[in-house]
Amino acid sequence: MMLQSYATDSRYYLTEKLLNILLSYTNRFAYNTSLIFVATKSILSTMSQNAVYHLRQQRLALSTKPFKARGCRVKRCQYCLLPIPQCLCDETVSVQAKSQFCLIMFDGEVFKPSNTGKLIADILPDTLAYQWSRTEPDSQLLAVLQDTTRQPYLIFPDSYAQNDRIVVNQPSISDKPALFILLDGTWPEARKMFRKSPYLDNIPMLSINDKARTDYLLRIPSREEQHCTVEVAATVLEQAGDIEASKQLFAHFNLFKHKYLEGKPHHPTAQRILSQDPQ
Repeated sequence: MMLQSYATDSRYYLTEKLLNILLSYTNRFAYNTSLIFVATKSILSTMSQNAVYHLRQQRLALSTKPFKARGCRVKRCQYCLLPIPQCLCDETVSVQAKSQFCLIMFDGEVFKPSNTGKLIADILPDTLAYQWSRTEPDSQLLAVLQDTTRQPYLIFPDSYAQNDRIVVNQPSISDKPALFILLDGTWPEARKMFRKSPYLDNIPMLSINDKARTDYLLRIPSREEQHCTVEVAATVLEQAGDIEASKQLFAHFNLFKHKYLEGKPHHPTAQRILSQDPQ
């Protein structure tokens, strides 16, 4: 039985998830305490490292009123934000990669169940996440961008680049691992972050344009080169040689997509896709 709670305190929520895991493994393995310990430790490690989840908790601590949007009355897992019957936390398997991601997230994006940036942090534990600010950029973000041990790339379509901007279509394979910077929000929000973040102006742009898969059906892009955050991340991982991480991220995204649509059984898109490709 899935325990339900709507508390936003991270410590309470992690305890709740651990109780759910204990119940699951107790029933499955007849009180085998060693297996319970290993499973619980593994899930706790994955959950505690998700930067997007921690950023959401920081925003909740500063909020003066609850975030309300479509679907706000649905009882959701407070970690993956999917409806509780569709929770994918117990099926998340993290991997390691040479490349690292830095998500710069528009205000409110961390609260959206349809956000796919959090999937990157699910799979790659060293993913970084910061809230975007036009006037007061996070000092830790600025320090990350100045780290000389990594080669930063701002991932954005080259059609938005000024004439003097360095634009590449493939990350270089060198001794410096890549730091891929993603502007996470709707496309109007991403364009705003791109235009109004002068601290990103000197960072080379990586433009993948039509190389990314276009399987995302939760938000419809207005232009062909506009892809969802996680599709872009998985594509550049493949380009950078992190093949296994790319495969795992695509698989995690596919699982998320189906579970998200399962939570919308009456939506025409969900009915069509789930009938064609059951998960």
